[in-house]
Amino acid sequence: MNTYKTKKIAVGSVILGGGESVKIQSMCTTKTSNIERTVNQITALQKAGCEIIRVSVLDKEDALAIKKIKNQINIPLVADIHFSHSLAILAIENGCDKVRINPGNIGGEQNLKAVADCIKAHNIAVRVGANTGSIEREFYNKYGKTENALVESALQNVSLLEKFGVSSIVISVKASSVPLTVSSCRLLAQKCNYPLHIGVTEAGTEHMATVKSSAALGALLLDGIGDTMRVSITDDPVKEIFVAKSILRAVGKDKNFVNVIACPTCGRCLWDSMSLAKKVSTFVEAVNKPLKIAVMGCVVNGPGEAKDCDLGIAGAEDYCVIFKGGQIIRRVDAAEAESQFFKEIEKLINE
Repeated sequence: MNTYKTKKIAVGSVILGGGESVKIQSMCTTKTSNIERTVNQITALQKAGCEIIRVSVLDKEDALAIKKIKNQINIPLVADIHFSHSLAILAIENGCDKVRINPGNIGGEQNLKAVADCIKAHNIAVRVGANTGSIEREFYNKYGKTENALVESALQNVSLLEKFGVSSIVISVKASSVPLTVSSCRLLAQKCNYPLHIGVTEAGTEHMATVKSSAALGALLLDGIGDTMRVSITDDPVKEIFVAKSILRAVGKDKNFVNVIACPTCGRCLWDSMSLAKKVSTFVEAVNKPLKIAVMGCVVNGPGEAKDCDLGIAGAEDYCVIFKGGQIIRRVDAAEAESQFFKEIEKLINE
């Protein structure tokens, strides 16, 4: 695994980069000035596992709402602003922990300097970057819609901030194409040591967004690329958090959970292992303990295939076997198998 060492950046109380865990973030779909709805959505996202939240700042009311929202939440808040340096400054003055801006559309160097000075005065972070809809024209004309265009565009935005002394920078390069997202992030990782925010933009509705995000972010995380991530889904943003957590677990970045493995079954399976596998997964989904539990289809191959598990079950037509480390510890009647297995799971969790 290649590991790209990035510098550490503070976003409120959360640290990005420098070998810290990959932080999960999402974005509110509410109007920010609707404080009650926004806080309720952030609370639900935090409960699901969101570690950084972003809100849109479209007007003065949104910027002013940040102070009241911050008083009611417990995770860092990022203000997303475009085309208005005054709204960026107002959002910072009202307590946001990071701003998301595009230095190229903030209104010229004088306005950018004012924002940069405010960022430094309040000691907060800033995220800049490029996606396929915001590539600077000079780079689009030179490279087309490619990883080179995205990366050079993002780095130009970084250089504009560096010119005014800003160094707490997080960078992102995003596309709706999985191959382009991956190649762009890989190229960017070779060219800088700032923390990288990774994600597939405009990924779509739940099914396709999950597939695209898993493919792209999984590849990058296995390369050691990515300090914070967002899974973009056109749906309730809480779903983004569940997918992001699953991706981190699948690539080994999060081990503090119960990994339920289950075979897809075949003609040798003579009992309803699929139903039990789903029940077990639901039962342990909130458990933060590094365990591995198996629900296998048949006694012929099950115990051997799952011998690295802390606990497992496999079945025949009228009985099941419960095993640990591949060794059978109990044979139970089919009618009692589910209840007996859940008792063993509870014992394992409480050990």
